[in-house]
Order: sequence, then structure tokens, then C-alpha cells
Amino acid sequence: MTNYGSIPTSSHPSPPIDLEYISRAKHRIKSGLATRRPWKTMFDLQSTNLPHGFFDAISRIKTNLVYFRANYAVVVLLVLFLSLVYHPTSLLVLAVLVVFWIFLYFLRDEPLVVFRHQIDDRTVMICLSVLTIVMLLFTHATANVLGAVATAVVLVLVHAAVRRSDNLYLDEEAAAASEASGLTSYP
Repeated sequence: MTNYGSIPTSSHPSPPIDLEYISRAKHRIKSGLATRRPWKTMFDLQSTNLPHGFFDAISRIKTNLVYFRANYAVVVLLVLFLSLVYHPTSLLVLAVLVVFWIFLYFLRDEPLVVFRHQIDDRTVMICLSVLTIVMLLFTHATANVLGAVATAVVLVLVHAAVRRSDNLYLDEEAAAASEASGLTSYP
């Protein structure tokens, strides 16, 4: 006897889908991507010109590093990725580290608290950067990693220096975070 046209079903029920978890993850992804500034704003050609002097360049670099922090992190990770295309082990390590970046930096919606101390985004980014570089150096791709990091730093600093910062609107929270230390006490 054949059952043409019938849809086969499994004998054990499928696990229930946790829609609340999916909704929370979707919200965290949207809020995490909200910290990244629009690429169109970052690469606005009308907002680029040479700084008037050394102190103007330093001021622009400080402001732009705070304002475009998440964008610059993406640029550095992309340059690292491109430099490791021919090193599969290093690429695998970078993929694992990108997961850490995503969950600890880009998608974190609450402050990171370690031993009752709140750690700000800048400290998390510095720690993740050091961890990424050190772990990639262990994969025997030292020349690629150091070259990629040097290239990324030059790209970021040149962009931060030539991008005018007078038309960027830092919120008071980000301005305060740029002057505050990386570690604050948490009750």
C-alpha cells in the first residue's frame, strides 16, 4: 500500500521554538548595530580635508576614534581577515575570535561587570584587540598579522585625521566615556 501525496511525519515531536529568545537576540543585534555609525557618514567626502596643524589632527583623531569606534573595529577585523585568507588555521582562530567580538563588544546591551566592577566599551575593545593579536601570533602567521595590524592602524589614523569632526554630534554619554577611565566601580 502506497501513500502518495501524504506528508511523512516523524514519530517524536520537534522541540518547541523559544520565540522570546529569538526576539531578544534580534533586538540585541539591532541595538548592537546601532552603535556602529552609518558608513555613508564615515566616508562623507564633503567632511574630509587636511588638518590645520598637529593639534587639530590630534583633536580630530580623538573625536573620530570615539565616534566611529565600532566602525574602526570592523575595518581592523576586515583587514585582518583579508591578510589571513591563505592561512586556514589563522582564519579559523580569527573566526572564533570574531564570535567573541560579536558577543562581548558589538551585541552587548548591558555593561560588562567583572568582580563588581563595570568595564566600559573602550576597555573591552582594547582587551579583545590584544587577545586577537596574541592568539593570531600563536598561529605562525606573525608577518601577516603584524602587517595587517600596521596597515589597519595607518588606515584608521589617516581617516581619523582627515575626517572633520566639527559636524559630528557626540552625545554627552560618549563624550564623558572618552574622558573617563576604563574601569569604574559598580555597587
